This record gives sequence, structure tokens and C-alpha cells, in this order.
Amino acid sequence: MIKGRMIQGCRAIAEAVTLCRPVVISAYPITPQTLIVEELASMVAEGELSTEFINVEGEHSAASLVLGASATGVRVFTATSSQGLLYMSEVVFNIAGMRLPVVMVNANRSVSAPLNIWTDQQDSMSMRDSGWLQLYAENNQEACDLILQAYKIAEDHRVMLPVMVCVDGFVLPHAFEVVDLPTQQDADAFLPPYQPLYRLDPDNPYTMGAFAEPDKYMETRYMIQRTMEASIPIIEEVASEFKRAFGRPSGGLFEKYRVDDASTVVVALGSMAGTIKDVVDGLRNKGEKVGVLRLITYRPFPKEALYEALKGAQNIVVMEKALSLGGSAPVATELRSVFYGRPASPKIAGFVIGLGGRDVTVDDVRATIAKAQQQLIDMEFIGIRTDLELEGINA
Repeated sequence: MIKGRMIQGCRAIAEAVTLCRPVVISAYPITPQTLIVEELASMVAEGELSTEFINVEGEHSAASLVLGASATGVRVFTATSSQGLLYMSEVVFNIAGMRLPVVMVNANRSVSAPLNIWTDQQDSMSMRDSGWLQLYAENNQEACDLILQAYKIAEDHRVMLPVMVCVDGFVLPHAFEVVDLPTQQDADAFLPPYQPLYRLDPDNPYTMGAFAEPDKYMETRYMIQRTMEASIPIIEEVASEFKRAFGRPSGGLFEKYRVDDASTVVVALGSMAGTIKDVVDGLRNKGEKVGVLRLITYRPFPKEALYEALKGAQNIVVMEKALSLGGSAPVATELRSVFYGRPASPKIAGFVIGLGGRDVTVDDVRATIAKAQQQLIDMEFIGIRTDLELEGINA
């Protein structure tokens, strides 16, 4: 293990991908993901990485290319963001439906229109029904750790589903942090060569993604659903193995921070959890029993584990950088379903915050927690400007 190395997030993520020995990489540049694949392309050009790096004309093609390469039985990688993820959405569903263990990094970014290049999580949340596992990183160290774990999970013969590692755009890939990356030898010991269950081979013809009539299609979705549910203990198993191999906890279903005796628990994903932890520390110093549950695995949604972790709370405050337009805040909605009909039923408030890269401030977090403790709230926007005239909109 290389200790204490200050490195930019995009480079650290690229080096983590390199440690996984992908055979084929394909991606199309889109801010703020571009620097990750630029670093990978440089490594290939300089002879540091022996892989087939294929330039394509768009994200749909990038996803199609790694689909085809994965179908031949080799390890692949791609990365994207925002509109790029939406553009490849047709193929994203195909990859999962064909049970291909593709790993992709999504640098979370807002979606258009209006055009905005800053971070929120609307893009990956829009793909929550695609059949991909989704893991969310708080910092660059965890982003790198999750990439190694993602391949191990995806390629497990009990899973054979793709994994999306989500990192908050700009906040992580463009920032410099101290990151510990394993040696190639240690990475190889943790992640052995990919052994496909099935692959395309002219000498042994095989059909993938075939036409499914009504008497068969529903069963394919049923099998993916059951596999998603069965992958929950496998995600935990891989996280435990990672800790044994590298000496630090990383990954898993979620991180609990001062939760066990908390009457109020804030639930969040990604990098804003750091700010929330600072607020919680301050509230604890004033005698308030507040904690944070940082959700790492959003798909599959770990219902039972979340119930056990949160059933002692009186208030659950869900803060998320995503919105299901016309509906509500997605994580808050799913958490409510976890407690439906159960003995323990805390008050669950959903808050949408930080869309389009708007800052999540300490004051915002404090005010949100206080409001949720005092009122029963379905869903509310935090930080909405009141100095703008919203013509034609009932604001």
C-alpha cells in the first residue's frame, strides 16, 4: 500500500481502474467525467496500461462497445456523466438485461434543461430501475476502493450484473486528496482474473439478448430482481474481504455515524455527508442526540438492514440531491416504504437540496434538521431563492 499520496481525484480513479486490469476501455468526453478517461488514455499512450482504448463518437456507442466487449468474456470499463448517461440509457438497460458485469463510473452532474454542469444526483437516480447496482462514494479514497469492489461484486457468479460507481462531479474528480492505492500485487490478490460464465465465441455459438415473447419476458425481470436482492449480503461480504485485505473499512451498504443512540438520524448520499457529519458533531456537543446514516448502496436498496439501523430513531431526515419530478424525493419515498406496516415507525421527512451544484451549507443542514424535528414534512426544497420572479409558476 502506498501511504500518504496527494493526488487529484480523476487520476486516483484512473489508477484504481488500471489496477483492475481492464482489457477494453471506451468512453466519450463529457464534463466533469472527461479527466478520468483522459488520464486513462494518457496511461495507454505512455505504455503504463496495456488495454484497448477505443475512441467513439458518443456515449451510446461507448456503452455499446463495452457491452460487446464484455459479451466476449473480458473485463471492461467506461465512464460518463449527466446527458451522457441519459444518451446511453438504451444500452444501460441492455447491459443489465444481458447480465454483463460492466463497471462504469458516473461523475454525478445535473441534467438539462437548463444546461448546468455542476453536481447533483439526478442523472444516476434516473437509472435506478435499469438493473445496475449503484454505489455512492463520499470521497476519492472511497471512490477508488469501490471500483475494486465493484468488479468483484459484478463478476461474482451469484450476481453477474453491472455496477455503477457514482462520484459527485467536480467535488471529487477535480479535487486533490490524500489517497492510498494498493500495489498491483495486492490488487491482483483481491481481484483475480475475470472468469465469465458465458461468452460469445465463434467456436461455441451462443445467443445473448434474444427475443423474449410474453411467456418468457416477465421471468427475466423476476430473475434480475431476485439477484439484486441476493446481492446485498455479497456486497457486505466483499466489503469485509476488502477490509481484511487492505486494513480499512470501505464500501458495504451504508456507514453509520453516531447513529446507535440517536433520536434524529440524517440520511444522505455522497460527498455532502461530510458537511452533515460536522453539523452533527456540533449538535452532539450541545447535547442533541443526532446521527448520520450515509447510504452507500442505493441499488439494491437494503431494506432490512436499513430498518434494523433506523428503527430506534424518532425522526429520520432525508437530504438528497435528486428529485422525482411530479413525485417526491426518491430516497425518502423508499425509506417510507421500508417502515410501512412495521412496529417502529419514525417520522420521515424528505428534503431536496443542492440541485445544480448549489452549496449545501452548515446553516442549511442545521435548519433542515430543526425543521424536521418540529414538523411533519413530506418533501421540501432547501435553499430556494425568494428574490427571483417566477412568471407563470405558482411558487
